[in-house]
Amino acid sequence: MKLRPAFIITTLGLLLSAANALASPGHKKDSIGQPGDSQAVDRTIEVRMGDIFFEPKAMEIKAGETVRFVLLNEGALLHEFNLGKAASHAAHQKEMAAMFQNGTLSPTAAHDMSKMDHAMGGMKMVGMEHDDPNSVLVEPGAREELIWTFSDATDLEFACNIPGHYQSGMVGKVTVR
Repeated sequence: MKLRPAFIITTLGLLLSAANALASPGHKKDSIGQPGDSQAVDRTIEVRMGDIFFEPKAMEIKAGETVRFVLLNEGALLHEFNLGKAASHAAHQKEMAAMFQNGTLSPTAAHDMSKMDHAMGGMKMVGMEHDDPNSVLVEPGAREELIWTFSDATDLEFACNIPGHYQSGMVGKVTVR
C-alpha cells in the first residue's frame, strides 16, 4: 500500500495539533477551580491594574467560593489577569511572547485572533488564541470581569503574563483555604 504525500502531511498535522493541545502546559487544568456562575457569586473583588502593578497584591478566598473579579486597567498598556500556579504562568508567558512576536497582540491592544493567518503556508497556528477561561486581557482604560469558583485549598497566583510584566512584579498571591 502506497500512501500519498498529501495524506501523510494532513495526518501528521492533525496528530501534531492534537499533541500540542494535550501537552500545552499553559492550558493544563491543575485544580485551580472552574468558571463560576454569575447568578451564584459570593463576593466581588475589584482589582486595579496599572503599569506595572496590581492592587490588591494578595487575597484570601474560601474553597468553594465564587468570586467576581472586576478588573480595571488604569495603565497605558495591555494587561492580563490570569489565575494559576507558578508553573502554569511560566508556560503561559512563552505563549504570550509568541503572540506578541507574530502580531496577535500588541503592547496596547488585543487583536482579532480569529482572523490572523500565521506563517507555515497560510495554515492557522494551533494554540495561538488567548481563550483560557481563567484569563482575561484588559485593554488600557477598560473594565472586564472574570467569575471564578475556587475548588481546593491551595496557593495560587494572579498574574499578568504579557512579556516582562510578571518579571517586573505584576503578580499577586491568592490563598484558598
